[in-house]
Amino acid sequence: MGILSLSGVFRGKIQVRLLSNKRVVQALYICWLRGFKLYIGEASKRSGASPKAIRLYESLGLLSNIKRNGSYRIYDESDVEFVRLIKEAQMLGLSLSDLKELVVGRNELNWNAVIEILHKKEDEAEKEIACLTIQMKKIEKYRLNIQKCLDCH
Repeated sequence: MGILSLSGVFRGKIQVRLLSNKRVVQALYICWLRGFKLYIGEASKRSGASPKAIRLYESLGLLSNIKRNGSYRIYDESDVEFVRLIKEAQMLGLSLSDLKELVVGRNELNWNAVIEILHKKEDEAEKEIACLTIQMKKIEKYRLNIQKCLDCH
């Protein structure tokens, strides 16, 4: 007796195969491992961060108390979610050193301090927009002046 397994899609058809009891146990074990324990490659795929970036986050103390199996790092879903949070924070302009100061526990941030930093980032963005608006007006002015000169000659 075995169990049916989806083995992929080929030319638009779902392939199903019968697994032996030994393969069923192996497949269930792999599913269990993937659900609870992730090696760096799988954590990288799920988070969108490179393995090198994940190791950097750990070395900086952003990710802490990562379990190990020999020399292999073992991550869980909360680690993956925290890596996603780190990447999102970087996209908002927070540096890794900013984030390091916000970490208060394993995969936990000081959210009040996060709000303060986000207010500062918002102010910086508004100032940058104002500067860029002035720059755009100057560019337009020079472009028009140059065009007038070219039209005169």
